[in-house]
Amino acid sequence: MRIGELSRASGVEVATIRYYEKAGLLLCPRRQLNGYRDYGTEHLERLAFIRQCRAMDMPLASVARLLGFQHGAPTDCNDINKLVDEHLSLIRGRIENMHALEERLMTLRARCSEGKQTPDCGILHELAASARESY
Repeated sequence: MRIGELSRASGVEVATIRYYEKAGLLLCPRRQLNGYRDYGTEHLERLAFIRQCRAMDMPLASVARLLGFQHGAPTDCNDINKLVDEHLSLIRGRIENMHALEERLMTLRARCSEGKQTPDCGILHELAASARESY
């Protein structure tokens, strides 16, 4: 199949497919006599695997490592578990930061009640005061 067909079948943009090829995540397809790339099911399956990893917000370096494990010599899963544990730790840190941001926004929202005009807006006053403190 051509790259457009692969894109439609996989739900991955053509530019992204080309990027994955350049990055070594997707194996270069063979070329037809007319020079067009000829993708097969193995490319579609690999793109689906990459999409699953990216849907879990894994960085491309981790995706490349997982692909290496998947297509490399059989070994135990310790390194794969470690990779996922590291990513899980990163995600937990992000969640913690998001909770802190939520708290800050709720506190900020409590600074202004309905019906005020912008010159009296507690949110704007608080943001301006915080900005002054930062320099």
